[in-house]
Amino acid sequence: MPKVSDDRLAARRREILDGARRCFAEYGYDGATVSRIEKATGLSRGAIFHHYKDKEALFLALAHEDTERMADVAAEQGLVQVMRNVLANPADFDWLATRLEIARKLRTDDSFRAAWLAHSAELDAATHARLERGREAGRLRNDVPTDVLQSYLDLVLDGLISRLASGQPTDDLTAVLDLVEESVRIER
Repeated sequence: MPKVSDDRLAARRREILDGARRCFAEYGYDGATVSRIEKATGLSRGAIFHHYKDKEALFLALAHEDTERMADVAAEQGLVQVMRNVLANPADFDWLATRLEIARKLRTDDSFRAAWLAHSAELDAATHARLERGREAGRLRNDVPTDVLQSYLDLVLDGLISRLASGQPTDDLTAVLDLVEESVRIER
């Protein structure tokens, strides 16, 4: 039997992730049934679950992918820039509308919570390091602990995602993000 190339395996995983992302965006976590994921990807459940153990593993792979992308931006440009990217390109993050379902699972499913927190750690670390560098450079407030600034920004990100997920207007959110950014900087 011929061996499948690494490039072909990567392409198949990409195909699965892209279809699953669309499915989660349209139906939410609970509504993204295996048969809907099959339809969205155009692949059989055997082909999908050859690459991912189960639906949760597939979902967490998407979370990890987004976390890596967001962490790269947060490390270089800050968490507010991540929020600006989410606001500017909501279709790239539309599957995050599952946040309400995620919140429920985080409260009720210990193994899911552990896996989710492990994926979130990368973004948290990048944000924390960026805040520390900003503080050391004299650009950020130093009257509030870094952990508090980070929690504040995390809450704003969660609120932004919830607002986008619920379909509320976003016209004024660029100005809101300007205000958030100003609130963590040192006045000059």
